[in-house]
Amino acid sequence: MRIFLDANFLFSSAKSSGAVRAFLTRLRNHGHTLVADGYVVGEARRNLEIKFPEALGDFECLLTVVEVSARVSATLPSEIASELPQKDRPVLAASIRHRCEILMTGDKTHFGPLYGRSIEGVVIHSPASLARRLDVGS
Repeated sequence: MRIFLDANFLFSSAKSSGAVRAFLTRLRNHGHTLVADGYVVGEARRNLEIKFPEALGDFECLLTVVEVSARVSATLPSEIASELPQKDRPVLAASIRHRCEILMTGDKTHFGPLYGRSIEGVVIHSPASLARRLDVGS
């Protein structure tokens, strides 16, 4: 399964070697492909540079196991676009454009109302709901 990672998840995975990073390892070990694009990678990198610059080395290492592509310009259907802030629209659009089945995001504020919904073939999950769905929690 192709799983698109948002910046929030990339940031959390890089700043600590704890549960979030271990979850990515379990996803990969179960044969899932981790995907990101230049938009989310850039956002995660900027936030790490400001808040946890010591984690940039781990971030670069993490990116070696993620299929990273250039930023993709894509639009969302207007009824969906209106449900997300402008800055989050490219995340969902990229997950659709890269033919991912899952968008994994810990951003409950903006994506929470969309958790569990399928949009253009992409189901939006929190890390916890994805772990339950794929049975890779531990």
